[in-house]
Amino acid sequence: MPAKGKYLLNDRELKNEALYRKFSCISQYQPLVLLLGLSMLSCGILLILFFALQLSAKDHCAFVSVVSGSLCVFLAVFVLVCTEMLSQRWRRLLGLIVWATHLTMGYTFIFSGPIILPWDQVPFFLFIIFTVYTMLPFQLWYAVVLSFISSLSHIIVLTVRLTIYDDNPNPSLNPNLANQLLSNAMVFLCGSVVGAFHKVLMEKTLRQTFQDTLRCLSMRMKLEIEKRQQENLLQSVLPVYISMKMKLAIMERLQDCKDKEEQQRLVKDNNFHSLYVKRHENVSILYADIVGFTRLASDCSPKELVIMLNELFGKFDQIAKENECMRIKILGDCYYCVSGLPVSLPKHAKNCVKMGLDMCEAIKQVREATGVDINMRVGVHSGNVLCGVIGLRKWQFDVWSHDVTLANHMESGGLPGRVHITEATLKHLNKAYEVEDGDGHLRDPYLKELNIQTYLVIDPRSKDTSSNSRNAPKPRVNDGLKMRASVRMTRYLESWGAVKPFAHLQNREGFTPDSIVNGKSRCKDIPLRPTLGSKITESFDESLEEPFSLPTPPFSSYKNKSQKSKFDEELHNEMTTTIDELSSKQWSKSEERGSLALWFPKKDLEKQYRALDLPMFKHYVGCATFIFLCIFSVQMCVTKHRQMLGMSFGVLVCVLLLTLAICFAGHFQRLFPEKLSRCQWLPAVSEAVVKRPCVRLPLATVTTTVIIILAVFNLCCVQTRVPECPTDIDYLRHKNDSLEQGLEDIYFYLPYSVYCCILSLIACGVFLRVSFELKVLFLTLASTAYYIIILSTKRELFAAYGNFLLAQHVNNSWNCSSRDDHAILKWLGLVKHPQVMSCIYITLFLVTILIISQQNESCFRQDFLLKYKNRTEQDEIETRENLNRLLLENVLPAHVAALFVGENKKNEDLYYKSYDCVCVMFASVPDFKEFYTECDINKEGLECLRLLNEIIADFDELLSKPKFSGVEKIKTIGSTYMAAAGLSGTPGQENNQDRERQQAQIGIMVEFAIALIGKLDGINRHSFNSFRLRVGINHGPGIAGVIGARKPQYDIWGNTVNVASRMESTGELGKIQVTVETSDVLHRLGYSCECRGLINVKGKGELKTFFVCTDMSKQQGMGLS
Repeated sequence: MPAKGKYLLNDRELKNEALYRKFSCISQYQPLVLLLGLSMLSCGILLILFFALQLSAKDHCAFVSVVSGSLCVFLAVFVLVCTEMLSQRWRRLLGLIVWATHLTMGYTFIFSGPIILPWDQVPFFLFIIFTVYTMLPFQLWYAVVLSFISSLSHIIVLTVRLTIYDDNPNPSLNPNLANQLLSNAMVFLCGSVVGAFHKVLMEKTLRQTFQDTLRCLSMRMKLEIEKRQQENLLQSVLPVYISMKMKLAIMERLQDCKDKEEQQRLVKDNNFHSLYVKRHENVSILYADIVGFTRLASDCSPKELVIMLNELFGKFDQIAKENECMRIKILGDCYYCVSGLPVSLPKHAKNCVKMGLDMCEAIKQVREATGVDINMRVGVHSGNVLCGVIGLRKWQFDVWSHDVTLANHMESGGLPGRVHITEATLKHLNKAYEVEDGDGHLRDPYLKELNIQTYLVIDPRSKDTSSNSRNAPKPRVNDGLKMRASVRMTRYLESWGAVKPFAHLQNREGFTPDSIVNGKSRCKDIPLRPTLGSKITESFDESLEEPFSLPTPPFSSYKNKSQKSKFDEELHNEMTTTIDELSSKQWSKSEERGSLALWFPKKDLEKQYRALDLPMFKHYVGCATFIFLCIFSVQMCVTKHRQMLGMSFGVLVCVLLLTLAICFAGHFQRLFPEKLSRCQWLPAVSEAVVKRPCVRLPLATVTTTVIIILAVFNLCCVQTRVPECPTDIDYLRHKNDSLEQGLEDIYFYLPYSVYCCILSLIACGVFLRVSFELKVLFLTLASTAYYIIILSTKRELFAAYGNFLLAQHVNNSWNCSSRDDHAILKWLGLVKHPQVMSCIYITLFLVTILIISQQNESCFRQDFLLKYKNRTEQDEIETRENLNRLLLENVLPAHVAALFVGENKKNEDLYYKSYDCVCVMFASVPDFKEFYTECDINKEGLECLRLLNEIIADFDELLSKPKFSGVEKIKTIGSTYMAAAGLSGTPGQENNQDRERQQAQIGIMVEFAIALIGKLDGINRHSFNSFRLRVGINHGPGIAGVIGARKPQYDIWGNTVNVASRMESTGELGKIQVTVETSDVLHRLGYSCECRGLINVKGKGELKTFFVCTDMSKQQGMGLS
């Protein structure tokens, strides 16, 4: 029955597991290739040695044949492994072939010689077992089975051969057989356990590396998404050339600050006082106002108002794009744009006039289709502007100049349904349109004061009556006479299908295709008069605010998929590509990593790697202790000097136990908390081992040294007499009653001493993550010592044992004259001669452990590098998220921004919210209009704007104070500052706010206005000016929403806003004017208000207003904190 958990794996986990298997397969490629290279090299060296030593191929036919055949097999497998497609599919089979070939070689080495011994080819089978775990591409359970088969088959075959099928099966002649077979089993067990230990830890590291790679790619993809979102957000509000400049400045500021808390503070305070304003000449400015919209809006529900504004201004944005105009800002129902920004255009005047005519035509169609009495009044003027961004919060691209002011008055002095232009614009038109006198001076005193000659443009379409009658939609007024005008408007405008605000953030590519909006095709555009060169240039489109130029898959392909599944799919594809790249770049040199020494070129990176915590170190010491015990067990089985060995073991094991105690000190306290309650320093000891290389390296050195000392105990400490004459033979015969038995007792421990030395080499390699250089040093020193012992110090002992084996086979008698090394080697062969065999296998394991250590080090460094990159990219993502939040909250209030960006974004629908009580404030600096001049001294007005920037920035700084956290800046209009309170809070709470909270918001807004006055006084002192603030405040119901697709804008509407604006415009300098209702609330809060009397307010008639007394410090009874 399948495992229960298998069914619980979701599709993503199954895909990740399949990816991991592929990643694991790639990671096993290098070790397999290196093992094949080592095997081919070993076979080649064996054959070279065989023929160099002039051994007889006829006598050792099986050896030569199998080694040559194995070399061919390894070469064939090597070629197949290098064939990528085949090696991916058949890697396990190829591994089995390598294992079977090694096993065949091992049994050939055993049975090809003249004699078979209990210790025959134990090191080679240990090599097979060890490489099955460490270098062949098998999973753990597979490796366990193969190692078990290898070791058990060796023991069974030798047992059967030396007992049942022996030529002389007298057990009295070989009483040490059981001990030798037990020693073989101990060596194999040690190899299997250490191999499995290595396999488990490397598998864990590999899985961690895979997870880190996946996380790193995920971070990188999120970073790309963050970058695209940032660009989209900025370009939704600002033109590219300004947004990129601002973003770079903020990024530099955030990156210079490494402290995360300081970064958060910088983001929160947003204390950047740079001025991003640039002068542009020869542009045209268009102001357009929807006549009759205020009356229509008063009859609208919040949803209808926001839909209506979004559809209208969405259509105007589309017309602006078609006519190469850049929308600057929306002020209530007023829309203004500029042509000739940021790229100068020779047709800027034609563009603006054409746009004005198209807007009038669009509104005309709305009027005819719905029967609602609305119209468009458009004013256009050509000249120079200063454009850019001022202030610290709620950035909005704006334009300033006398020409902008004139364009505004051209609109207010125009006529409904007509485009009103100045003489400057007419000159740029080059008679492209017919005009008639505008008489603007009769309708606007500003135009009269400046003596501006104005004209009205005649729409060419008005002459083509037949075309009009064909193209105009049929009136549908009778279809809905019972409907409210706002409902008729909303239903008609929704058919236009304007893009929703921030719709481009829904798609991960960062844009919404123009051809499809909400799954529907756009309506056919209003037919416009064709003009030469009307095609929008690519350079303009790219340099404007459009982030929509990148190619994308069809929108419908992502229609039914969640954002999460899309991201997972992209991540899976990216990971697959990365794994394929890893496969092709395994042998290439990395920029971050050296090729041979493996050190990182960057010293700081290398220092960090070497100072890494190593919680697994205690397990390394534990595994080394197991090897120590195995070596001791093997030596106890074969030595005759058990007492001396026991004494040495006692001393060495104490040192080893002390090392273990230091590593596991913290665990002891957890196991015995009561008994070791006073030893509070124990966890600190364990922690020092984990965290400090200066503690770990000495412990690793001591552990390895202890193991090496025990390994060479029998070779160095046991004194064995080498028989040289018959006297010694007589002595041995007298003592053992058998010459052969005596010699066998003397010599049979020698091969096992060599095996212990090989196990000590393996012990050097179990310290997986310890310094690679230290391991190389220990392996080199240990193997050099073993070579000296075998080839020099104990040379005669090994030669005597070889002579004994030869004599035993030839005539079963000792012959003192037969001790010729070459004769022994010629007869026994390379792999049975004790001395040659020892050197060959020590060299084989030395090279194997070096290769494995190098591979481990490479793997660990790659894992570290991925984690380092992951950490770096995480920091970069956090910086970008901070910047993203800063940018978004400079477009929208925080509680609204959360709906448009983030995990749970809901930007499929328009955002709108109705409030019972909103307090709105307008604060202006009327004197700034007189202060603003355009001359060479102040860089054509740039220095005047620099001062305005300081004023607005100082006002914005007040918003970061906790006291004013409930105040939301809406926008700036020239030198007027608009803010509101009562807009924050979770959705659904606004209509249930208690009276005290609503009143407190009004008090907070008054305190904010008083603070603004104080700030302006401070600026006056420093700049030697005498600016005064004029403030108007009102409270009442309001509607908030986000409109505009290409430049989404948060705004508030309603009678409350209109009255607050009139309170400011009809107020007096240095005073705060409020309505009767607001003064009543302020009076209850403890403020003193002075009655001004009745004043005439446009559109409202006569209203009774009050001035708030600002010369008193009001703190009592307000609950403002």
